[in-house]
Amino acid sequence: MLNELTNQAAQLTICDGVKYRSLEMFALVDGNPAAEPGYVTLEEAIASGAARVTEVSASGSVPELLFHNEGSLPVLLLDGEELIGAKQNRVLNLTILAPARSKIVIPVSCVEAGRWRMASEEFRASPQMMYSRLRAEKVEQVTCCLRTEMGRMSDQAAVWEDLAAKAERLDAASPTGAMSEVFARNKIRVEEFERAFSLAPGQVGVAYRIGGRQWGVDLFDHARTMERYWKKLLRSYALDAIDEEQEAEKPAEPEEVRRLFERVAAGTAFCEQSPGLGKDVRMTAEGLSGAGLWVEGRYVHFCAFSRNGGNGGRLKTRMSMPSRRRVF
Repeated sequence: MLNELTNQAAQLTICDGVKYRSLEMFALVDGNPAAEPGYVTLEEAIASGAARVTEVSASGSVPELLFHNEGSLPVLLLDGEELIGAKQNRVLNLTILAPARSKIVIPVSCVEAGRWRMASEEFRASPQMMYSRLRAEKVEQVTCCLRTEMGRMSDQAAVWEDLAAKAERLDAASPTGAMSEVFARNKIRVEEFERAFSLAPGQVGVAYRIGGRQWGVDLFDHARTMERYWKKLLRSYALDAIDEEQEAEKPAEPEEVRRLFERVAAGTAFCEQSPGLGKDVRMTAEGLSGAGLWVEGRYVHFCAFSRNGGNGGRLKTRMSMPSRRRVF
């Protein structure tokens, strides 16, 4: 399936980078737009009343939520997407395409360590998602758990630890340790990054570099999906850029992004049935880790990140266990 990703990436135009402070971004443009995606995003589904997200029970379960899709279209839930409310705020542990008219349990991580009380019956969509460096660590943690048949869990203690450290560095501590409060306290600075970057026509993905060290990429199957997630993704990169004083000595070139995909293709991968439609693909390559959702011959979403890159050792994955899964 990594070869298919390479083929998908080969059809893209990689635009010249745009830099603001420590963040560089490269638009990934598809010159052959696909048909309508055939699904809606989580935020769209919640806003229209077609979907609901609740605790799994009255007592709740930190690593799980219940997703109710009452609409006629599948719903896309993105890795790292934040949900606010109920007993505590959570983020998605992987990208899921929930079937129409279905009810599924979704794996999540808590991003509000100091609250376990009901704030609302249902969750609402957040205007942001997990910042990219922590999302990179979470992807690697979930992959480690899947390899050892432990499900799609993150290292919850490590997630809370990193959130607390981020809040302290950015002067955004809150009574409940909420990630949403870190974004709220840095809203003006994040908005500076929002004004510095714009979405290109036909853009289906983005590659980025923070501080000249940490690389990442998010790629979708449709420009409409990229448009819906653009601001959330940009905010997640911006929060890390605010936390990064070092800037690159020289701008990166689009060819470096192409080499990023080549490194992905040279890696190893395994897959599992997704909690929703399609396959959950997990990959590891030299200096990179990533994950994607493979549905009907295409990647609906794929993300990859530098492994432990550019985080100054702030968070190390503590789940380094031997693999029991077959690679392909």
